[in-house]
Amino acid sequence: MSKITYNAESLKIMTLFEKVTRTRLKDYFSDENNLMTFVVDSPYVGKAIGKKAVNVKKLEQLFNKKIKILGFDKTPEKFVNNLIFPLKAQVNIENSIIIIKTQDTKTKAFLIGRNRSNIKNNLMIIRKYFRDIVNMEIK
Repeated sequence: MSKITYNAESLKIMTLFEKVTRTRLKDYFSDENNLMTFVVDSPYVGKAIGKKAVNVKKLEQLFNKKIKILGFDKTPEKFVNNLIFPLKAQVNIENSIIIIKTQDTKTKAFLIGRNRSNIKNNLMIIRKYFRDIVNMEIK
């Protein structure tokens, strides 16, 4: 397993998140779509978000970016469901491939994203915790 390294900017962001939310941060990701994803343990997601999403709003103002708070779970299926929340889909794993089945085309399009950007970003996050996952399919 490779070591995780953070630069000074990432450490500042992570420390500020912990001070604002008063929760322990597990990990942090930023993508080219100006979305900052913070991973906390599942029981602390509500505390990290805050009443009426006050913590999320405060962090969005501080960073001037969209914020997503993600609950970590040890099972890949539950973790993927947390990752794609509030979208509803059925998540299965077959032969190290995550298969997400949706009911409508709008949800499917959102999961894929423009130029498959959402799939790439989500797969990068999933692979960090579940190294045996090879790919992701949206059906």
